[in-house]
Amino acid sequence: MASNKMVIYQVFTRLYGNRCQTRKPFGTIEENGSGKMNDFSPSVLKQIREMGITHVWYTGIIRHATTTDYSRFGIPQQHPAVVKGKAGSPYAITDYYDVDPDLAVNVGKRMEEFEKLVNRTHRAGLKMIIDFVPNHVARQYQSVAKPEGVVDLGEHDNTEHGFDPQNNFYYCPGQAFAPYFDLYHGEKEPYSELPAKATGNDCFHNAPGQNDWYETVKLNYGVDYYAGRVGHFTPVPDTWTKMLHILLYWAGKGVDGFRCDMAEMVPAEFWAWVTSQVHERYPQVIFVGEVYNPSEYRRYVASGFDFLYDKVGMYDAMIDVLCHRRPTSAITWAWQQTDDIRDHMLYFLENHDEQRLASQFCVGSAEKALPALVVSMLLQKNPFMLYAGQEWGERGMDSEGFSGLDGRTTIFDYWALSDERENAVSAYYRKVLSIARQEKAVSEGLSFDLMYVNQEYQRQYAFLRAYKNELLLVVANFDDVPVTMQLNIPVHAFDYLGIKEGDVKATDLISGAESSLSLHPDAPVSISLAPRQSVVMRVEC
Repeated sequence: MASNKMVIYQVFTRLYGNRCQTRKPFGTIEENGSGKMNDFSPSVLKQIREMGITHVWYTGIIRHATTTDYSRFGIPQQHPAVVKGKAGSPYAITDYYDVDPDLAVNVGKRMEEFEKLVNRTHRAGLKMIIDFVPNHVARQYQSVAKPEGVVDLGEHDNTEHGFDPQNNFYYCPGQAFAPYFDLYHGEKEPYSELPAKATGNDCFHNAPGQNDWYETVKLNYGVDYYAGRVGHFTPVPDTWTKMLHILLYWAGKGVDGFRCDMAEMVPAEFWAWVTSQVHERYPQVIFVGEVYNPSEYRRYVASGFDFLYDKVGMYDAMIDVLCHRRPTSAITWAWQQTDDIRDHMLYFLENHDEQRLASQFCVGSAEKALPALVVSMLLQKNPFMLYAGQEWGERGMDSEGFSGLDGRTTIFDYWALSDERENAVSAYYRKVLSIARQEKAVSEGLSFDLMYVNQEYQRQYAFLRAYKNELLLVVANFDDVPVTMQLNIPVHAFDYLGIKEGDVKATDLISGAESSLSLHPDAPVSISLAPRQSVVMRVEC
């Protein structure tokens, strides 16, 4: 019987379906192509669902700043000085109510194409997640698709005030935007902005640097940063009501969840207010928060977030273990830090911000990273996120243009993923996803970390999962040499999980190999593993 283990598949929509392999650095959309929403056909979505995915996060749906000219469709053209790359960052939103025209076959009917994508996704048995970018927008934000009666961001701002609780932006009155680098790109006129608005990464002056988020402007949620982060939340700030309307707009189109960009840069008071408002109308909608400060995790969970990135804890630990910078005890330490909110933590090994596992800047090989997949996917009941390309070993070793050679897949340039998507790595991913989908011990069972009684193993990790009479013994070898472990299972594990002592038959759900195990608290279990190999032993109790 299939389980309800939640697995989010992040797809960078502009890249996923693009089959043009020109890959010209700084190439235009005509040269390098762009994936479309229509690339997610019923057959493609069926394959994604059969892989074990429950939710698809379509990254980059909402219209953002780009150098591509769509003015013939009534879309304002952006000044290239405040666009990163030819394609532009999907996190520099230019219209919260519009769909990115790059993703449409028929640009004039781009919203219809999106609505059909929602329906196809649901018919495939999948849930849809899109980005909600609440902290900042593009410098030239202008909505041309807003519903009748909606007042645009900043339209009624008092620009003579640096801060006003009812302004949508922060200003530098009397000062022009004057960054510490050349904004002239050879156009007839350089980019100008007076008064300058504060920059998205909390840069509250008129001269951001080249490493700042200079292409964005910070949104004002009633926090006076000029006075030391004093909150003014009564009456409700205008930005709050505008953001609520945007969320309800997309939820009304059938969106099942929002991945909330840089959620911790927006006050928790807003999140508590807006999530409760959305849930009154759409109780099924989920909120996934990008929060990096562990001391804030519980506050944001209490403010209505269903799931938070476990980046600083589990992700960082897992990458360090893979690269032999830390022992496997770091994994135990990571899950213990969030044990009280474990079901709210989203585990992942890649996303659009991080380096590809197979890149030379990270692990260097997709095969070497497979033990981390097994542990991250099977350790707890909480959800797991998979970034498209990870499952076939996308390397990210291209100098695509604006992003350069950094081991990441570009989010700024027109590009394409590898066409070689079926290999031994993808088969392994399907196998592990299948285990997560089918085994109740993974989706609903208890977890027991075995490393506190096996501390001599610094590059191996072992744990148990149990549900009723189902028992899984999971052991992963992160080392580059083979190992034979004498694995201790303490009395407490037998009591906690209800394990019966005795000789049992076991099947490795990864390889299919069958063996016999002797389960006794006073007799270790012998497990032999090849380099970077894992086993998931299903015990017949």
